[in-house]
Amino acid sequence: MAEFAWEARARTGEVRKGVMEADNEDAVNQRLRQQQLSPVKVKKKGKELSLTLGSGVNTKDLVTFTRLFATMIDAGLPLVQCLDILSGQQTNKIFAGVLRDVKNSVEQGASFSDALRKHPKVFDELFVNLVHAGEVGGILDTIMQRLSIYLEKRQKLVRQVRGALVYPAIVIVIAGGVMTVLLTFVIPAFERMFADFGGGKESLPKLTQIVVSLSHGFVSYLPFIVVAVGLMIGGFVYFYRTPAGKRTVHTGMLKAPIIGPVLRKIAVARFTRTLGTLLQSGVPILDALDICARTSGNVVIESGIQHVRSKISEGKNMAEPLAETKVFPDMVVQMIAVGEQTGALDQMLNKIADFYEEETDIAVAAMTSAIEPILMVGVGGMVGVVLIAMYLPIFSMAGNIKAD
Repeated sequence: MAEFAWEARARTGEVRKGVMEADNEDAVNQRLRQQQLSPVKVKKKGKELSLTLGSGVNTKDLVTFTRLFATMIDAGLPLVQCLDILSGQQTNKIFAGVLRDVKNSVEQGASFSDALRKHPKVFDELFVNLVHAGEVGGILDTIMQRLSIYLEKRQKLVRQVRGALVYPAIVIVIAGGVMTVLLTFVIPAFERMFADFGGGKESLPKLTQIVVSLSHGFVSYLPFIVVAVGLMIGGFVYFYRTPAGKRTVHTGMLKAPIIGPVLRKIAVARFTRTLGTLLQSGVPILDALDICARTSGNVVIESGIQHVRSKISEGKNMAEPLAETKVFPDMVVQMIAVGEQTGALDQMLNKIADFYEEETDIAVAAMTSAIEPILMVGVGGMVGVVLIAMYLPIFSMAGNIKAD
């Protein structure tokens, strides 16, 4: 079978595009007509060389799939037909192949959740367990809607943090590049110019002498500096891969002065949103906590959630062991206690998640506002010191010329 890129028009006049696997163009046209689409263009795709990292499927693809799948299931379409249609309309070649494999597994008798479980890089444990709960409870369409909302909110949190960290990272990289160029090329050029004017290094202002010495050291030891930086990065990566190292780094991140409070708010929002969605979908609380722990992304929070899980398995409520972890704020613990007492824990968790997602918006904006002036002062100060050091001898020479 070959792959065909197709373009067709729906009854509403909307033009749709996708990729479909079939024996020939006639087979593609026939399947499009079965889907009530009028073929416009069908073309066989050539083999492409592609290099993908990770699963090759982003959150946007997953959200679109879950939302469309929920709509189709709610409309009464059979499961296999939904997967066939969505795989044919999928523009992501990798995701289309995954969906075709899921469809084939379902046709061979596997449950939908078991078919998804074969692709852990695309469908994580939370996704699979929610689908399983939907299958058991007969509310698969509702579960998929909840999943799409959950994925959208999770992606929003990720985008906020990335957006807040991208700017400082870019500024630091550019500042490092500028300082490297100044120390390697600009300062030696100024030094040669001063020498041509007959001024030795000893006759230069003290600040200029210090900067020139830094330039000499940087140029002379540049290979060693590169090796040292590489060893430091390699050592950090090795240390981080150890259990003790990962715990140390994650603990430090949560206690960091500016980014720490933001990470705590994100952790609370993610935990409460995930647990609320799982409980609302009928997943047992011990299984839900286990999933929350493994998807937390922080070993300190993971161990805290596992502590709560072990206490609940002994017959205790959630609020008391949650307070013992010292990870979650007192307000969150108290609201969870109220949710347990009223029997509406899932609703309370979603309310907490809504609140902390809004708090995260504010915290990220505040963090960005705090980091920007620090970076500007730091970078501007470094470059300014170098420039002043280079121009001080020029001002001194100009003064001497006027005096003469």
